[in-house]
Amino acid sequence: MLSILQLLFAVFAIFCALSFSGDQKLLIPLACLFLMLLVSRVDRAKTVKKVEQDNLLKPDINDAVRKELTNIKEEDLPTIESLLWPKNELLLIDAVHSIFKELGFKISTGVNYHSVDRVVKITDNEKAFGVEILMSEKETAENHPKLRRALEFEKEKKRDEKTLIVVSTHIHLPLSDRTQVKDVSDDLVDFLIQHKMNFMSTYQLYGLWQKAKEGKKDISGFFQKLYSHPGGIFQWKETGNASPLPLDLPIQ
Repeated sequence: MLSILQLLFAVFAIFCALSFSGDQKLLIPLACLFLMLLVSRVDRAKTVKKVEQDNLLKPDINDAVRKELTNIKEEDLPTIESLLWPKNELLLIDAVHSIFKELGFKISTGVNYHSVDRVVKITDNEKAFGVEILMSEKETAENHPKLRRALEFEKEKKRDEKTLIVVSTHIHLPLSDRTQVKDVSDDLVDFLIQHKMNFMSTYQLYGLWQKAKEGKKDISGFFQKLYSHPGGIFQWKETGNASPLPLDLPIQ
C-alpha cells in the first residue's frame, strides 16, 4: 500500500513538472519528493518492527511447541509452527501440503480448478478431496470468504471428489486452551451439513500425522471414513490407550 502511495507521488511530481510553470513547477515536485522520502521511512520502520516482533515471537513459539508437544523432531518444527501458529495463509497451505504428502497421499495444486487450494487423492481409484485451507483467529464462521470458493468447487468437482475444509483455528491460543473452545460456529455446522462438506482442524491433522509417525493410526482408514461421512463434523472413535492429543472434533 505504501509503495503504491510512493508511486502516486512520483507520477504527480512528473505531471506538475511538465504542466506547471514558475515556482509551482519546482516547489510541488520537491514537496512530492519529500513525501516519498517520508513514506519510505515509515515503510522501512514498519518492516524493521515486524522483523523485531517475529524475532521476539519465535522463541516463544518454539518454547510453546516443545512444552505442549513432546517427542517432536527439530526438522518438523517449522511445519508445526506453520500448521498450528501460522503467520500467513501461504505458510499454512505449504504445511498442510507437506503433511498430506508425508502421510502418503498424492497431492496436487488442483490445476484443473481455480477454487480449491489442493486436491488430495485418497485411493488408487478416483476418490479425492478438494481441500480448502484457511486460518481463523477465533472459531471458523460461515461468513469466511474462502467458503464461497468451496461452493464454487462443489459446482466444478467430479463425481468422486468431495470438499474438505482444513482450518487452523484460534491461532493465538496455546494448544492447552484450544481444547476448551469451539473450532466451528453453529452456522458453519449447518453450512457444512447442507453442502455435504467435511471439516478438519489443523490440530486434528497434526495428531494424525504424529500417530502415523508412530505407526499407531490407520491413516487410509481414517480418510476413507471421512470421505464416506455425509458432511458436517466427523468423529472417529479411538480404541485402546488415549492419545495425549485429541484426534476427534467435538460434536457441535
